[in-house]
Amino acid sequence: MKKTLLLSLFCCVLSACSWFKEKPEIAVVLTEHFNNKLYNKFDTAVYKPIFKAKLEEQRKVFLNPKVISAFYEKNEYLPQLVTRFYVNGQLDSLKNYLSNSRLDGFNPEIFNYTAYEKELQVLNRNQFKTIEEVYELVANLELNAAYALNKYTNFMGYGSINPRNFFNRFYIQIQRPDSLKMDSVLNTDDLVSKLKKAQPSTDAYLALKRALAHYRDSLGTDETPQIKAIKMNMERMRWRLPLQTEELVVVNIPDFTLTWFRKADTLAHMNVCVGGKREATYAEKMKVFLKSGKLDDKPKNHETPQLFSVFNAIQVNPIWNIPVSIAKSEIYWMARKDPFYLSNNNIKVYYKDKLVADPDTIDWNKYPREKLPFKFKQGSGEGNALGKFKFVFDNSSSIYLHDTNNKYGFKLANRAISHGCVRIEQPLKFAELMVKDKYQYDKLRMDVDLPPVDTTKNEIFKKKLAKKADTLNVFQLKPTWYSPRKSIGVFIAYYTAWADGKGNVQFRPDVYEYDPILWEALKRYM
Repeated sequence: MKKTLLLSLFCCVLSACSWFKEKPEIAVVLTEHFNNKLYNKFDTAVYKPIFKAKLEEQRKVFLNPKVISAFYEKNEYLPQLVTRFYVNGQLDSLKNYLSNSRLDGFNPEIFNYTAYEKELQVLNRNQFKTIEEVYELVANLELNAAYALNKYTNFMGYGSINPRNFFNRFYIQIQRPDSLKMDSVLNTDDLVSKLKKAQPSTDAYLALKRALAHYRDSLGTDETPQIKAIKMNMERMRWRLPLQTEELVVVNIPDFTLTWFRKADTLAHMNVCVGGKREATYAEKMKVFLKSGKLDDKPKNHETPQLFSVFNAIQVNPIWNIPVSIAKSEIYWMARKDPFYLSNNNIKVYYKDKLVADPDTIDWNKYPREKLPFKFKQGSGEGNALGKFKFVFDNSSSIYLHDTNNKYGFKLANRAISHGCVRIEQPLKFAELMVKDKYQYDKLRMDVDLPPVDTTKNEIFKKKLAKKADTLNVFQLKPTWYSPRKSIGVFIAYYTAWADGKGNVQFRPDVYEYDPILWEALKRYM
């Protein structure tokens, strides 16, 4: 009995000693790596308060402090990144990626590069005299690694800013990193794979990245308009579209062009006209308008918004539902000036959704344009402002691509002349690419009085023309609708610099003066 009691007492004493304490993983990893018994003294009970105090102190600088705090709380405030990725060299890989962020236009110091590199060097030297020095160093290294990893993968993978916070007419719901994505980066078993995945990999981005290196070598300084333009447009290319489509029609506002891509192939390229630039004194005039409420004080802003959508319809011989803003600022005055303007331009007028039989008899003096009770629609036909084709996609701004009866605009150098929608130079070619098959394309051609490609349909075409030419029966031209092929996206973008197929950088005037706004938001990161 005495022997049993003595043995139990002995076991209790031993269990209270450090001899039987389970070593934390960080102690095992560092002891084996450096063959240094000092790390065996690593006591998590001492380390955790040090780390928690530093974490609380640095919470404000993290992009998402809640994600970081939750990650370490879940892992009992232990140095997860140092434990998993120091010995296998992946923390060194992170350091190299941070250093190379300069090649993408960033200043590595925004990721705490110098402090992080110094902490790695101190740990590499393995010259600690006390375990207390190790606690301090490991806590700092762990937090800097988490900070750099979190910020770097966000900035490289999604862009350093959310453009919706800076541009009023940016309507793209671009992808942004949510808490789950950031948490998955911290919880990864392969740090390097996460870093690689964050890299922009499109040909356009990589070409501009090479151009940045070339301009730096040539000019010897980053403080030039060309390099700033390249950096800004690399940032624009880092913003992720909400989804990927099989084909993508890209309208580049500053270039006044449209390019249709199918993966690496270019199916079409043509000139476009986009919305006119807003008035120079727009902000000041808007303040006046908000106080007075008078339309005469309202400044013009027809800038085409940046947006992304998917085509869902083609309207041939479209009807133009004239926007209220245009009705009040233009149609109203033209109708007052010329009593036959509306009928001559095939514009129908609706009062309380009922057609006004003879709009030329309306006494416009009775109706102030601020409270204009009419709606206006321009019928199908040669004079229609939308021309013969309208290409429709869902968006909140009533924007679409369309033909025009004013072809002269495509010859202008500055083609920011529309009310906001995008006029395209070759609408028939565009329609041909969009329809589902040759049969549908021939029907579309005949709707706009063009002979079918399939000559076996010539008799049908002749009958259509004869019906329209029949003077005994009034023929009323009406719009027809066609369904486009699936998964054709439209991206109305704003790029003032890009590299062409030969690697030469193309620079374009900042037609809407967006670059100064973007640079002001970016310069602290560059």
